[in-house]
Amino acid sequence: MNSPSRPDTKTSTPFLSDVKTLRDRARQHLDTGVVTDTYVGDVNQAIDILQAVLATEIVCVLRYTQHSIVATGLASEGVKAEFAQHAKEEQAHVMAVAERINQLGGTPDFNPDSLTGRSASEYATGDDLSSMIRENLIAERIAVDHYRELIRYFGDNDPATRHMLQSILAVEEEHASDMLDLLTTHGVAKV
Repeated sequence: MNSPSRPDTKTSTPFLSDVKTLRDRARQHLDTGVVTDTYVGDVNQAIDILQAVLATEIVCVLRYTQHSIVATGLASEGVKAEFAQHAKEEQAHVMAVAERINQLGGTPDFNPDSLTGRSASEYATGDDLSSMIRENLIAERIAVDHYRELIRYFGDNDPATRHMLQSILAVEEEHASDMLDLLTTHGVAKV
């Protein structure tokens, strides 16, 4: 009876690096921070993508903040509080994305002159409570689709960025659900 052939363990490449190799690699190119030889993504492309994500999140902070201040009407207090909470959560996203850009060796771009041009979502204010909620729902739906695409893009090439985006996506999906609930609660017949 013939047994299946097994690769020669002496000549096959090990799955994991030995500790000495890990230590030696860690001492090389210290100026690149977290970007080591095992980073298989395109770091410059990752930074460019994250600059657009940063702009999107900043625009969302600005829109939610503006809405939290100017919303009026009988039911506005609860909605204003929801907008303010979302602005705070979007600000946390701004910080996470900016930190990741920095970790990858880039400089986060907070330039207000180019924010809306780099942002996936638009800065739309709305004239009344209903239109503000609707604009936020549209922006959240854009963010959800955008983050799903980016998560697929980063895949296993940059698991840390993918993980960060997955955690942001979960919050954006919650925000979209909140906005839909608000539209329904405030009697908007057609969503």
